[in-house]
Amino acid sequence: VQLQESGPGLMKPSQTLSLACTVSGGSITSNYYYWRWIRQPPGKGLEWMATIGYSGSTYYSPSLKSRTAISRDTSKNQFTLQLCAVTPEDTAVYYCARAGTIGTSWGPRTQVTLST
Repeated sequence: VQLQESGPGLMKPSQTLSLACTVSGGSITSNYYYWRWIRQPPGKGLEWMATIGYSGSTYYSPSLKSRTAISRDTSKNQFTLQLCAVTPEDTAVYYCARAGTIGTSWGPRTQVTLST
């Protein structure tokens, strides 16, 4: 499977961040796979943000739940993340990933930078 993130690159505070992960070589509805968004702010560790499962079930990080929405478009084999009311603290490298019983596959990442 291959995953490819896409995003805006540069944003301004208070905007809504929209990220898409396009998947090839496997279906996002395949049994027992979970599709995740993870980010890494500069100088910090990885932070899990949200997951959408093969059945469409969703899971959110408690710290981001109020600002985050994960969804999918099965016709495009794509899943997306929206993060509203962004601040400079949302500057990070954002990854999408597939988690399954045999391990996790990652996209190459996309950088999102908030102007101050």
